[in-house]
Amino acid sequence: MNRWVDAARPRTLPLAVGSILLGNFLAYASGKFDFLIAILATLTTLLLQILSNFANDLGDFSNGVDNVDRKVALRSVQTGKISQQEMRTAVLWTAVLSFIAGVSLLYFGLKNASIEIWGTFLGLGLAAIAAAIAYTVGKRPYGYMGLGDLSVFLFFGLIGTVGTYYLQTYHVNYAIFLPASGCGLLSVAVLNLNNLRDIENDIKTGKNSIPVRIGKTFGFYYQKALYLIAIACFYAYPLVAGIKIGINQQLLLVGVYPIIQLFRELHPGMTSEQIDPYLKKTALRTLFLILVFGGIQILTSH
Repeated sequence: MNRWVDAARPRTLPLAVGSILLGNFLAYASGKFDFLIAILATLTTLLLQILSNFANDLGDFSNGVDNVDRKVALRSVQTGKISQQEMRTAVLWTAVLSFIAGVSLLYFGLKNASIEIWGTFLGLGLAAIAAAIAYTVGKRPYGYMGLGDLSVFLFFGLIGTVGTYYLQTYHVNYAIFLPASGCGLLSVAVLNLNNLRDIENDIKTGKNSIPVRIGKTFGFYYQKALYLIAIACFYAYPLVAGIKIGINQQLLLVGVYPIIQLFRELHPGMTSEQIDPYLKKTALRTLFLILVFGGIQILTSH
C-alpha cells in the first residue's frame, strides 16, 4: 500500500483542494453553503489530482523523462515499485472514480439547473479528466510543450474556485475571479518549482517546460512574479467586491508573509536538491493563505 501512497504524492494534495476551499469560503461568506456539495467537490478534486500524479508517473517514464539521470523525487514506475501495466490500470480506475465523483457532485449541485448548465459542467469535468491524463501521456503531451502552466491556472484556479462557488450559490460574482486567479497563480508556482528542479534532465529529454524555454534565471524571475501577482490579486478583491477595508483585510498579511519569505529565499543558484523542499513549502503556505483569506471573508460578512 505504501507504494501507492507514494505514487499519489501526498504533498501535492493540500494544494489540490485550495481552489475548492476558496470557492466554498466565498460562497459561505455570501450566505449560501451546502456541506455535501463541499465534500463532493473536495473528493472529486483529490481524485483528479491523484489521477494526474499517476498519469504523470506513467507518462514521464514512458517518454524517457524519468531516467537514470533523475536523482531527486524519484517516481514509482521509474524505480520499479509499480509496473507500467499496474499504473495503466490505476490511471483507468482513478479516471472512472473521478468521473463518478464528478457526476455525483453535479447531481446534487445542479438539481434545478438547465440542461445547458449541466452540459457545461459535464464538459468541464471531462476536460479536467482528459487534461490530467494528457499532461504527460500520449504522442503529444501538452506538458512537454510548456502548456502545463495554463492548464494548472485554469483548473486549479479559475474553474475550481468559480465552479465551486456557482455550485453553492447558482450565480457568479465576477469579483471572485481575483482570488481565484491568485490561487491559480500560486498553483502554477508549485508546478514551476517542479520544472526548475527538473530543468537539467528536461533539457536532455526534450520536455520544453517554461523554465527550459526561458532559462533557469528567468525561470526564478517568473516564479517571483507569480508570487507577487497572486498576492496582489488577493489584496485587490475587497476593492473590486466593494468590501470596506478594515482590520480584517489587514490581517491578510498573516497569510501573505509566509509567501513573501519564499520570494526572498529562492534564487537561481539553487540546486535541484535545494529547490525540492520548496514545492511542499509553497503548497502548504498557499493553503494557509487561502484559510486566512477565507476566514477574513467570513468575519467581514457577519
